[in-house]
Amino acid sequence: MTADDADAAADAVPEGLGAVLAWLLERSHGASAVQLADLVGEAAHRLGIARTRLYLADVQQRRLTPLPQSDLAVAEQEGVDVDRSLAGLAYRTQRIHRSHGDGTMWFPMVDGIERIGVMQATGPEGVGRDAGLLEAARALASLATLLVVSKSSHHDLLVRAERVRPMSLQAELLWGFMPPRTIGTDRATSTAVMEPAYDVGGDAFDHSFIAGVLHLTLLDAMGHDLASGGASAVGLAACRSTRRSGGTLPEIATAIDRTLAEWIPERLMTAVVAELDTLHGDFAWINCGHPPPLLIRDGHVLPGALERPARLPLGYGFHTPHTPAAHHVRLQPGDRVLIYSDGITEARSPDGDLFGEQRLTDTVIRSTASGDNAPEALRRLIQNLLAHQVHRLRDDATILLAEWHPTP
Repeated sequence: MTADDADAAADAVPEGLGAVLAWLLERSHGASAVQLADLVGEAAHRLGIARTRLYLADVQQRRLTPLPQSDLAVAEQEGVDVDRSLAGLAYRTQRIHRSHGDGTMWFPMVDGIERIGVMQATGPEGVGRDAGLLEAARALASLATLLVVSKSSHHDLLVRAERVRPMSLQAELLWGFMPPRTIGTDRATSTAVMEPAYDVGGDAFDHSFIAGVLHLTLLDAMGHDLASGGASAVGLAACRSTRRSGGTLPEIATAIDRTLAEWIPERLMTAVVAELDTLHGDFAWINCGHPPPLLIRDGHVLPGALERPARLPLGYGFHTPHTPAAHHVRLQPGDRVLIYSDGITEARSPDGDLFGEQRLTDTVIRSTASGDNAPEALRRLIQNLLAHQVHRLRDDATILLAEWHPTP
């Protein structure tokens, strides 16, 4: 055997999974976003996988767009539809799916429980026919997801892959403040959607875990302009500053109210700020001029379960001397709390038909009953809303769905 033959034989033998992932991680530190897909492809080749592609979901979760890659064909550059493709099926269900005939596999790219996109993997005889190769591809998709997320904050190529058109200034401002759409632990999950994604004006959401407590916030600032986006951004900053300093729900509401009254006068904001004790199921909330949250239990909405007299909207400065008290309800395992802005229920079709609260809850309940996970249920809901208003929303529409699912 010649030296060239020995090198070729060595190249044909897949390397160990741990060594390849370590190689990819080390190379990724100095790599730019434009090199990322090629690096993952090289790692796949070392594992015995012929080819990979990385697809990221756009901000409206309608299309999956491929990251640039040296061998990417022109026909692949347009991406695929989330609702009409096998890649989209893997994204929607967060399960691995196989193409018929060519052995191509589609692996969901999930950061925690936040859906990022999918990885396509093709092996010489089909990745799924080799259990070891299947697990290697799954691990590679997981690491590729972490690399994409880690570089998204400072590599605009990754941000551009998640957009199909430019954003307005206020939308750019607000999305810069948004957390991941979906977060969760083994005890609770929170997921949110916000439209019109490229032109959102004054809506904003926040969710975060701290010491076993899930914090939830939904804000709806008056107006639909840059000042509205600025008011919501300031509101989120006041919320986070107070929360991260150990502040209570009443203190958070007061801080937002005082900050708006002082720095952005005459800009009012409705809000729901809430906390879920993920150990015991205690749900506490304050409603400042906002539609009341809905409690979904065993596939039904409990009428009036979270309906309490609403406080004044934030921005008047009224809450500074009169700190609002929080309401409390004990949830049952499996309960879902739905918080939404009035742009959902007040959306009208061209003939004047309101979307309404009943259609809102029916869509969520039917979707989850059919087996959809919470992020997919909200994605379907927002698609139904856009279709109802012929994709021309007159107001921001934001939904936040929290579920308590404690382990036994």
